[in-house]
Amino acid sequence: MQKKAYLFAILAVICWSTVATAFKIALKNCDFLQLLFFSSLVSSIVLFLILVFQKKIFLVRNISRSSFIHSVLLGFLNPFLYYTILFKAYSVLPAQEAMTLNYTWPVMLVLLAIPLLKQSLTLKSMLAVLISFLGIFIISTKGNPLGFNFSNALGDGLAIGSSVIWALFWIYNVKDKKDDVVKLFLNFLSGSLFSGILMLLFSDFSKFSVTGLPAIVYIGIFEMSVTFVFWLSALKYSSSADKVSQLIFLSPFLSLLFIHFIIGENIAVSTLIGLFFITLGIIIQQTSLIFFKRK
Repeated sequence: MQKKAYLFAILAVICWSTVATAFKIALKNCDFLQLLFFSSLVSSIVLFLILVFQKKIFLVRNISRSSFIHSVLLGFLNPFLYYTILFKAYSVLPAQEAMTLNYTWPVMLVLLAIPLLKQSLTLKSMLAVLISFLGIFIISTKGNPLGFNFSNALGDGLAIGSSVIWALFWIYNVKDKKDDVVKLFLNFLSGSLFSGILMLLFSDFSKFSVTGLPAIVYIGIFEMSVTFVFWLSALKYSSSADKVSQLIFLSPFLSLLFIHFIIGENIAVSTLIGLFFITLGIIIQQTSLIFFKRK
């Protein structure tokens, strides 16, 4: 069983490591609102098919009205609000910068758990947060954290803000006891509705090109749907969540390789140093709070 867990975990890590590259490729052919809607729609279709394959579709029909409304509200957080902010960040930042700053969500999880889950901030957690924020400053200031001269304050703020939204989503999502795939399907179905309205109101369809569809479909499958199932399967088959959770730390470093070799970004030294501090902080605080099921 543990070998199967590692296999699913490695598949999830590899898939998630490619999506930053896919985001930038897709955004060359459409705006961030179009990417949000079409990728969410693809994800909804794929998750529906997974539920049919798993013979769980009856679970969707049997949920209560209050539970359905709860899923719709969570769908507003993710995918709608989370990916709206994240895709906008990717549209104005280099992929390496947006990806790395978004990776700070475990740090935000620790901070938000204090007021929302009544967690206490231990000295260990405080040290971890400070180390991770040092990494954020190094990346945002291009290696000059003492200068406080942000290279793109809006983009950096959006990328970090997306990590806050993601942390909020998982704090409230963990309280929902529905089947995980059912929850994701309802989240993305409602998120598709929200994003469709936003796209029709504010999108510029002159920027859309069908040449971007493969990247959009790829994102809908391997960022938003199938890879979650891989990760949930890894946690299911593993004797301990810690054994597979450690593999997540490979994802941002693999992402940098794909970003460099596929879309041709030169990886800045400040990105590598900042990512090192962010990852170090996350590793230090990992035992301070239950590690949630995300990249």
